[in-house]
Amino acid sequence: MNICVFLSAADLDDRYTVPAREFAELLGRGGHTLVWGGSESGLMKVVADGVQAAGGRLVGVSVEFLAASARPDADEMVIARDLAERKALLLEKSDAIVIMVGGTGTLDEATEILELKKHGKHTKPVVLLNTAGFYDGLREQFQRMEDEGFLPVPLTDLVFFAKDGVGALAYLEESAGVQ
Repeated sequence: MNICVFLSAADLDDRYTVPAREFAELLGRGGHTLVWGGSESGLMKVVADGVQAAGGRLVGVSVEFLAASARPDADEMVIARDLAERKALLLEKSDAIVIMVGGTGTLDEATEILELKKHGKHTKPVVLLNTAGFYDGLREQFQRMEDEGFLPVPLTDLVFFAKDGVGALAYLEESAGVQ
């Protein structure tokens, strides 16, 4: 399965890197392909290293203004013109999406993916990997949106909140019918 992971390119502490590495190893051992922003820095590098070391493939989609920090040994690297094209390519090349910890770029990617799913533009499973409770506030906000009528589909049809990588991958494999 080609699994797109949206996440930070920042250097983060063990609270985030250890679970990210564990999830990456699960992806690689499972024979999955990581589809990601292509960066050779921060948490993006941690995940790419883990997937590659465990035998998985790497498909990166960088963007022109970040091409200098693209991973040189990815199995495939595409350089998009801009962030909008990058997001479209990441979605196109993936069978499922995982949203890990990140900043405004990750939040932008997450909300666009969920908005497209809400409007039926894709049906791929989306998991929000809630490492160390990072997305507790966002989950609360989404629940409020659903409770107050702002979501035309149930929240559970849009996104699955996973506490850890094992739960995230199990949900994705079940959604894809992988035994």
